[in-house]
Amino acid sequence: MMQDSKVQDQEPTPPAGETTEARPPAEQADPAERIAALSAEIASLNDRLMRALADVENVRRQKDRELEEARKYAITGFARGLLEVADNLRRALAAVPGPAEGRDPLLQTLVTGVELTERTLLALFEKHRIAKVQPERGARFDPALHQAMFEVPTTELPPGSVAEVLQPGYVLADRLLRPALVGVAKAPAPSEPDKAQGATVDTRV
Repeated sequence: MMQDSKVQDQEPTPPAGETTEARPPAEQADPAERIAALSAEIASLNDRLMRALADVENVRRQKDRELEEARKYAITGFARGLLEVADNLRRALAAVPGPAEGRDPLLQTLVTGVELTERTLLALFEKHRIAKVQPERGARFDPALHQAMFEVPTTELPPGSVAEVLQPGYVLADRLLRPALVGVAKAPAPSEPDKAQGATVDTRV
């Protein structure tokens, strides 16, 4: 019995020509292939990293632009409300009759106060990059800054130019707050005698 147990405990003898050393894992069988696979994996991870960094940079730039626009245009609604104040101050000054020399002292004091208020308001506009759009008569009509209210038939100005300014406009930085209300020049229609004369055919031989 003891002999049998000893026979069972003995490891089988490998065939002739074979060794008992452990074989290397399959992934280590070819180092060149393993290096190539790792290099490809590193390149893929590096590409993904660069793309992720580019996405983060794009998001950062977009947020910076949004913050810059928010800082520039945060007072848009408030500024539009102040435009009516500026209009009323200008109307009040335009309604004062006569030259300053002949005015009543109390009226002149009131006018001086209104003028000072207007200058203060305009200085505040300038500080916050609010500029008036006041086109000159004869200037080219600009639909980005002007709003045409009517047409003025005239031969004194080229068609499509500003003939009259009803109300100035304003811009905040590079954004339009309110267009200038203008009348636009157009070529006058030919008179009836001109039409008739133009339609006459000379039949003399």
